[in-house]
Amino acid sequence: MNDQIQPEGEGSAEHAEHDHGALGDAEYAEFMELAAEEGFDIEDVEGAIEAAGHGPLPVLAVVGRPNVGKSTLVNRIIGRREAVVEDKPGVTRDRVTYEAEWAGRRFKVVDTGGWEQDVLGIDASVAAQAEYAIETADAVVFVVDSTVGVTDTDEAVVRLLRKANKPVVLCANKVDGLSGEADATALWSLGIGEPHPVSSLHGRGTGDMLDAVLEALPEAPAQTFGTAIGGPRRIALIGRPNVGKSSLLNKVANEERVVVNELAGTTRDPVDELIELGGVIWKFVDTAGIRKRVHLQQGADYYASLRTAAAVEKAEVAVILIDASESISVQDQRIVTMAVEAGRAVVLAYNKWDTLDEERRYYLEREIETELAQVAWAPRVNVSARTGRHMEKLVPAIETALAGWETRVPTGRLNAFLGELVAAHPHPVRGGKQPRILFGTQAGTKPPRFVLFASGFIEHGYRRFIERRLREEFGFEGTPIHISVRVREKRGQKTQKKK
Repeated sequence: MNDQIQPEGEGSAEHAEHDHGALGDAEYAEFMELAAEEGFDIEDVEGAIEAAGHGPLPVLAVVGRPNVGKSTLVNRIIGRREAVVEDKPGVTRDRVTYEAEWAGRRFKVVDTGGWEQDVLGIDASVAAQAEYAIETADAVVFVVDSTVGVTDTDEAVVRLLRKANKPVVLCANKVDGLSGEADATALWSLGIGEPHPVSSLHGRGTGDMLDAVLEALPEAPAQTFGTAIGGPRRIALIGRPNVGKSSLLNKVANEERVVVNELAGTTRDPVDELIELGGVIWKFVDTAGIRKRVHLQQGADYYASLRTAAAVEKAEVAVILIDASESISVQDQRIVTMAVEAGRAVVLAYNKWDTLDEERRYYLEREIETELAQVAWAPRVNVSARTGRHMEKLVPAIETALAGWETRVPTGRLNAFLGELVAAHPHPVRGGKQPRILFGTQAGTKPPRFVLFASGFIEHGYRRFIERRLREEFGFEGTPIHISVRVREKRGQKTQKKK
């Protein structure tokens, strides 16, 4: 996802600390000239391109047992009170992600529920969320209450962290003065490095701890797909239980690669299979069916859903199987949203097509128009995993989605398009003012990410209109599109800001 991003410290002295996104040097210089002519602050423009073009940010997980001050620390790191804080254990349950910045570097912070060993019910689910956060993070802040000292649960978390083999920064929290620093030194006994004495409530010591965090975090997370040139592309098969994911995998492989049973939930772990189709090797990942909202699940289903979410993150294309013989459900829509929010290319495969009569086909088309209108851009194939009907159409649909996912529009061509669009269909007048899209650029791909610069606030409906016209003009079939808008500040505001 780091398309032509210059590593920090390299490139020209003038822009050494900034990424060009997907723009080459010449295109970047020309674009910055245009931005200066339109009266934009150069630093703001550079920041906008960097923000849109970065691809994935490094991920920092904040973990520890209940009530040690994880959410308070997260609020301190992100610089605002967003994570819910209450003086009792168990307030945070789900993993919650925020964006943060320290010393000019941006990263994601994942706040987790308290980890406890040998727990049942919802507490077990909370612990599972924390374990998943560690697994998917690039580095971990382990928070310990220095006023209590090391507990059996803390030692259990240390064993978990050693097993995960991730960089760990040890945070000795609740150190409010010099007297508390002696308590913090006792945490050397955990054997995971230097304890950083911190008061997340008052901010004491958090700067030094964040410096250590930046050393532990990679500049950008390693790519989990497409690492080898010409390597197999990763395709995740996702959907509700019993829609035919394993049957589809067996059919494309022409052999019984995975267990198929009418009992829903046969597949628990994602299964990777290298399969040759159309003269190309693909890596298909068969995943567990996602039954309902993750935090409402229990036991093996809960863990299976987390592993499915991780498989989608590692894939390039999500082939979403939908049972055409049943009405499109809220769960189908939720699975589609999960793939789109993960920024993956999407193919919709309507399985069990051979079982439909004319009446069901008519109603299914109406359901698709209303329930899945948000992914009208996704290629669609009507298949039967049981009989093999139309299976040959699957690979062309995947290739189409990948092509859209990797498409990039040159800045000059994009701005010519935006100029014509704004002239023909200007933004509606609001409050006596008519904001205009002045210019823009595509800062990244996989999925396509655009930054548009405007003279005023652009309404959500007009953004959707721009996205629709971008698709009509440039394709982008099978891929979500991310559009961010930066508004030009008035001269007076800019001067005030600098003061």
